[in-house]
Amino acid sequence: MTTDVRVLQQIDWDVWYDNLVRAFGGVPESSEERGLYNALTEYDRSLGVWDDEQIVGTASAFSFRVTVPGGASVPAAGITMVSVAATHRRRGVLTSMMRRQLDDIRAGGESLAVLTASEPAIYGRFGYGIGTQQVNAEIDTSRVRLSVPPGTDDVRLRYAVPRDVLDACEAVYARLLAGRPGMLARLPGWERLGLLDPESDRDGASPLQCVVAERDGEVVGYTRFRVKPEWGPAGHNGVVILNDLEGLDPAARAALWRFLFGLDLTSTIRTRARPVDEDVLHLVSDIRRCNLRLKDSLHVRLVDVGAALEARTYQAPVDVVFEVEDAFCPWNEGRWRLTGDAKGASCVRTEDAADLALSVRELGAAYLSGVSLASLATAGRVRELRQGALAEASVAFSSAIAPWLPHGF
Repeated sequence: MTTDVRVLQQIDWDVWYDNLVRAFGGVPESSEERGLYNALTEYDRSLGVWDDEQIVGTASAFSFRVTVPGGASVPAAGITMVSVAATHRRRGVLTSMMRRQLDDIRAGGESLAVLTASEPAIYGRFGYGIGTQQVNAEIDTSRVRLSVPPGTDDVRLRYAVPRDVLDACEAVYARLLAGRPGMLARLPGWERLGLLDPESDRDGASPLQCVVAERDGEVVGYTRFRVKPEWGPAGHNGVVILNDLEGLDPAARAALWRFLFGLDLTSTIRTRARPVDEDVLHLVSDIRRCNLRLKDSLHVRLVDVGAALEARTYQAPVDVVFEVEDAFCPWNEGRWRLTGDAKGASCVRTEDAADLALSVRELGAAYLSGVSLASLATAGRVRELRQGALAEASVAFSSAIAPWLPHGF
């Protein structure tokens, strides 16, 4: 089979996108969602694989900035819209797109590539490690009580039309960016993602609702959600489906959670894609009745090991030499000396003896502090070559707050 990897032209977008939709089951998306992704597509970063005149593979990238430990916002390629036609599986189509993408990302000077995976088993062979996780929950609000911190009663809540308060909500999100690794700076247009509300996706729930939290006339938090009315023999059994909840301080967040817990005719809050250190988990009376489920979220790939490790800071002083394996991006192979602390870092090539041996996949998993190098070592994924180096590096790579990807792409 001879295939051709080409940069996407605007005239081909509809056919290209239709192939993507078919690969994900063929259920058409709403015109609103399709229109948004059409507007967000970066054509010079989008690829199609052609077999004669037929598109058999799709891949794209968004130009993001991701927060790293220390608070810096680092350019990253957000890999997305990846698909291979079922007629062309196991013929090298995906590998050819991954190869082209990583070469282009390196040439463009970005040190990181990130993605969310529909099938997480796929991307490890291309050097991606699972860098963040998320918590999904189903909270039984008929049995779980909420304790709130001081100041919660000082927060005023009001309903608002989601679109009318979009700018205020985005301002809250922007103020939170530097405080948590893994968060994405939203470029113009991305704010519309939180407003998508096609009726076909509601599954019987209400249109999107929004409540903002205010203090002294300033918006300090918001939540967007739907309510799905349900009834059983004993009466109401409605479900609150949480889309977003953000707040600038514990009281603002607690006020929003308390509101959701108290919604009439509901007995369950269903959440998805929340941080693993969600503060509400410390406020509930019965954690078991929150039915927590852990899931992989952001997969991270260091495209330039030296530049990526220099871009973040470190919780404790570190001076360690990594022996890095990276068969897919061989320019990363070899030994790198990382020296750094909470103020900055340097990572350069070295001929010195290695202290730790690992692949670029493990570096990606540990990069945002979501996975410790020590835990990877217990699984045999990191080898300690100098006694004490593993503990030193693990502490240095840690973060006071868990990394979190607040939405997909």
